[in-house]
Amino acid sequence: MSLQTASLRELTQQFSQADTLQAIYLRPARGVPCTIVQTAEAVAQKGLIGDRSHAGISNNKDASKRQVTLIQAEHIAVISALIGKPVDAATLKRNLVISNINLMASKSLFKDQPMQLTIGEVVLQVTGPCEPCSKMETTLGHGGYDAMRGHGGMTAKIIKSGKIQLGDRITISPMQMDLF
Repeated sequence: MSLQTASLRELTQQFSQADTLQAIYLRPARGVPCTIVQTAEAVAQKGLIGDRSHAGISNNKDASKRQVTLIQAEHIAVISALIGKPVDAATLKRNLVISNINLMASKSLFKDQPMQLTIGEVVLQVTGPCEPCSKMETTLGHGGYDAMRGHGGMTAKIIKSGKIQLGDRITISPMQMDLF
């Protein structure tokens, strides 16, 4: 298939590169700092063991769509530039930090063609943007909330349980319908 004859559906399945998982953070409860870990166990339809999403601790009515949160390392650099100081990824309260893949492109354009994000043994379905909470203004300082808008990452639900660890390969592909 040449790029000139590729359909939009075909183009949304082409990624220039794959990368590895850069960081894993767990937040056991609201108001508790994130803990960085080397490995984590993901449980389908629940979340990461040790994270508040797995424990069912959420005030969010869409918690089932927010079992895991992801952010691109490249967006952390953008947030830092917008607020004029370095940002520690742990302060952003996202579970997984990835790089070299356009995370926004992992959300399918087509309802009949969901995409899956595979990290190690785990399969995720990206469910939407992870908007910043108002606490980011306090956490990051003046303008922190707006700096994160559009750069806050994505939310996902876990389709297939398993272990993830730093260095795991990350790929995006069409959803295998037998995983639903």
